Amino acid sequence: MIPILIGVIALVLIVSVFMVIMGRIRSGGKLSRGDREAIIKDANKRLTQNPNDPQALFALASAYYDEGNYEKAFKNYETLIEQLSINNHVEGVDNFEAHLKYGICARKLGMIEQAYKGLAAARTYRQDNFEVNYELGMLEFDRKNYEKAIQLLQSARVQDPDNPAVLRCLGHTLFKLKKPKEAMNFIRKAIDLAPDDKESLYTLAECYHEANQTEQALRIFNHLRADPVMGPNSCLIAGKIHMDTRQNELAIQDFEIGLKHQNIKMDIMLELRYYLATNYIKMNEIGKAIPHLKQINSENSGYKDVAVLLGKYMELNANRNLQTFLMASSADFVALCRKIVMTYYPKSKVKVLNISVQKNEWADIFTEIDTAKWSDVVMFRFIRTQGAVGELIVRDFHSHLKEVKASKGICITVGTFTEEAKRYTEARLIDLIEKDRLQAMLNALDSKTAAIKK
Repeated sequence: MIPILIGVIALVLIVSVFMVIMGRIRSGGKLSRGDREAIIKDANKRLTQNPNDPQALFALASAYYDEGNYEKAFKNYETLIEQLSINNHVEGVDNFEAHLKYGICARKLGMIEQAYKGLAAARTYRQDNFEVNYELGMLEFDRKNYEKAIQLLQSARVQDPDNPAVLRCLGHTLFKLKKPKEAMNFIRKAIDLAPDDKESLYTLAECYHEANQTEQALRIFNHLRADPVMGPNSCLIAGKIHMDTRQNELAIQDFEIGLKHQNIKMDIMLELRYYLATNYIKMNEIGKAIPHLKQINSENSGYKDVAVLLGKYMELNANRNLQTFLMASSADFVALCRKIVMTYYPKSKVKVLNISVQKNEWADIFTEIDTAKWSDVVMFRFIRTQGAVGELIVRDFHSHLKEVKASKGICITVGTFTEEAKRYTEARLIDLIEKDRLQAMLNALDSKTAAIKK
């Protein structure tokens, strides 16, 4: 009888300790390390006898949750909730807490469906609880259900008006709903309470940008350019803002800083390189643009119009005169056209009577040509487009010839002429010169320049 009595007393003591610790769990008290070890040990003993013991599952899950072992906590909460679906009222088990923590564990483990199931069930027990409204609001934000997220987060804010996490998520959610001015108010408050929140600072800059408050946006983006996480994105947007205001040198600086960061996401990397290259092109620094275009092409051959840009600008980079013809200032373009005019008719005397430029699209040079066999008035038109030149431009040129009483017209393009344009000139004294012949002229200019230097 004595051994049996001792066993009964020991069992009563174990159960008593177990129930005391369970009481602490239910009351929200923090378990000491010793308590957690004891509850885990005792709960496991009970589960060896009954794997579906709801009180033991609840205690074990709570202990694991308390120490941050969400994977083990989730497994026990999952089994417990299956039991609660059979018997909803179990002595010593808090249904609200079980579903809430099951949902939180699932969310931390990236199990969205299970998280939603647990949190939604917890809210049926207590709709006015801060934690369940906040967690469910964050989950709806992750699921991009922003309207639902706002409702839940506002409910959480009723319980804790100055909670930085709630203010932060409200601000981010309102920004996703394209309400930047409303979002600013919450994000600024959240930053005041948590100044090291760089992601919120970045979103605040986006809000300013969306609200057309460009100076405030740039101040923040510039501040974040060196940040290892937010830096690449900040550099990208700052560069785009500078591009929009035609401050290409500052844009180049932004993109270059962005590319110095480590571990940049591929989509951001490609954008930084692309806009850096296109800004170099705008600044007529083609030699600096081409390596970036080649890098993009090697990483993503179908990216935007990179293949087209490479084909175009590699050719230009190899031919300085062609580059000047297409991209230089009007003054440099006209100077190049004059050189072509002066050498167009070999062994002739050329007098330039007038030069006119049409919106940097083409230049007309009106000349007198004297050769050993003939003298005449000739008009040259140099067209800068690489595309196809149509009949309308040629008709306009012909009208201009008649106005100045020129005997002949030479129309030169770096592109091609349409069939309609060619038919129009068949019975008229207009010569059409396309890219191949123009390139030969430009190469001849280089040869003559090299010969003169020698």
